[in-house]
Amino acid sequence: MPNPLVPLMRLLSVLLVAGLALAGCASPSTQKEAYRRPADVRAEIVRRMPAGIPDREGWAADIQVAFAAQGLSPSASNLCAVLAVTQQESTFQANPPVPGLARIARGEIDRRAAALHVPGFLVDAALKVKSTDGRSYAERLGAVRTEQELNAIFEDFTERVPMGERLLGGFNPVRTAGPMQVRIAFAEAHAKGYPYPVPGSIRDEVFTRRGGMYFGIAHLLGYPTRYDRPLYRFADFNAGWYASRNAAFQAAVSEATGLPLALDGDLLRPGAPLDDPGDTERAVRTLGPQLGMDDGDIRRALARGDQLEFEDEALYREVFAFAERARGRPLPRAVLPGIKLESPKITRDLSTAWFANRVDTRWQQCMAR
Repeated sequence: MPNPLVPLMRLLSVLLVAGLALAGCASPSTQKEAYRRPADVRAEIVRRMPAGIPDREGWAADIQVAFAAQGLSPSASNLCAVLAVTQQESTFQANPPVPGLARIARGEIDRRAAALHVPGFLVDAALKVKSTDGRSYAERLGAVRTEQELNAIFEDFTERVPMGERLLGGFNPVRTAGPMQVRIAFAEAHAKGYPYPVPGSIRDEVFTRRGGMYFGIAHLLGYPTRYDRPLYRFADFNAGWYASRNAAFQAAVSEATGLPLALDGDLLRPGAPLDDPGDTERAVRTLGPQLGMDDGDIRRALARGDQLEFEDEALYREVFAFAERARGRPLPRAVLPGIKLESPKITRDLSTAWFANRVDTRWQQCMAR
């Protein structure tokens, strides 16, 4: 008589083998990564850097320390992402020169003065005052080449010159700095855990190679995503965390409602009162009855647009469900934001998509090295 336990044991064996196979195929992000010696990480960074970069070991040391201090995985993909952004933003210069910076700086002073109704002759008189290095502020502005130099001039100017605080107090025009051109406000908000002594300010640290790389890496890799390509992180680096994910959500809202929307990744208009929403929020509200959500529910869900958990919101899931029924096929969960880059430093017609694709090309070249 056949043993009735044999089929059951066979089934259990099959399930065990299948389970082991699935465990072996788990995403690397769910498995504990093997420890890598700092020297090995630095050697890989040096090997993957573009040719001709001076002080390769110094760059590698600053990058490796930033990864270790932030608990980030020094995978080939992550290292190449950092190297690609740095090459695009500064060609590996800790304090890169900015073409036409003297003209940009003087224009900013004149614009600020005009907004405060300060006569031009007073501005000219203030700039003729001698600065701490013996030159007038006008002479220093005329010779300025880097954002670090410009930052020093503005800080000196606001502290020493009569009406300097009124002209430019609280309005230092230098917003980004360092080899990855990270926003100074971001660095100041994410300074906890910075592994180096800070003799001056975090703002000063961003102008150093070590500080610029630390905070640039934090901005690029310091948040979780479910992207299937690094391309979208590169777009987020330019447009803000989760901009690519949110732009895809905006595209789904537009598909579900028929209302055209700018795919800029901004789900809420900053400071908008509940009775005067932005375009994306207004469009989502037209789906309120089908979603079973009132205006407050929708506002609370959209307010999580700067977090990974937004993707777990019923609003996010249902909007995509409506949109995919309307389109008749699955829709992407990340798209490149349609943002034109605006800055006095930019003289060409550029966009976030252009930036992301340029960096992605550099990333692919790095991965091949």
